[in-house]
Amino acid sequence: MNYRHAFHAGNHADVLKHVVLLSLCDALTAKPAPLFAMDTHAGRGLYALDSASAQRTGEAEGGIARLIAEAPRHPAITRYLAAVRACRNGHGGTAYPGSPWLLAHALREQDRIAACELMPEEAGQLKANFAADPRVATHARDGYAAMKALLPPRIGETRFARGLVLVDPPYEAQLEEFDRILAALRDALGRWPQGTYAVWYPIKRRRSLQPFFRRAATLPGKGVLVAELMVHPDDSPLRMNGSGMLLVNPPWQFDQLLGEVSPRLQHALAGTGASSRVEWLKQPA
Repeated sequence: MNYRHAFHAGNHADVLKHVVLLSLCDALTAKPAPLFAMDTHAGRGLYALDSASAQRTGEAEGGIARLIAEAPRHPAITRYLAAVRACRNGHGGTAYPGSPWLLAHALREQDRIAACELMPEEAGQLKANFAADPRVATHARDGYAAMKALLPPRIGETRFARGLVLVDPPYEAQLEEFDRILAALRDALGRWPQGTYAVWYPIKRRRSLQPFFRRAATLPGKGVLVAELMVHPDDSPLRMNGSGMLLVNPPWQFDQLLGEVSPRLQHALAGTGASSRVEWLKQPA
């Protein structure tokens, strides 16, 4: 699987990922202390849904376009739709915000963001998109290596006690990618144990993910939570039937928020045979 952001911008997986991401930002910014956020596989950070890449798949029609039409009533979904509108007000009516844009939108003047992208063309566009924002440092480098280099975060005299790392790789080799993710998380938690870590993952057949879940449950974080949205029945290895977010050290009561949001997203975006779940792999201590 090669999950290139430009081909899938605004699809059902982006909707889940970005609703969760903004909700994490809001929970973390409830306290005044500065935050550090890292996006390990940032892409270019901003997309046009009328581009050739997006039009080739048309996946946004079943994602953000459908959610706008349905507009489920929940503060987290309303927050996300407002962010998409703000992006379009600034960048045109077919714009869609990638996760670096959403981090920059949600975080504050005192917060700092590191956005990493390895592919040269995407990294160049990422740098151009955020050149005017002093809070955002872009890195043309491997995201896992950046986790080793930049955590625990310190910029100048500021040490960041709190923050968020989003891990959103392309899954070119899915099983090997899970190995890299778990190794990177275990290492990062050893050096920055108080950080919140969010991992997006695709779902074809959920049972193939069970080894990943078992190993994730042994991570040294205080709690490991998953939230999934299936838009198709979980029985085909030939398509992405859904996706999930694995959260290590989620904010307090975040499971309750996701338990309210997930069924609303399922109802708005999914058809017959769809499902959603929010479940602790490791209960908070």
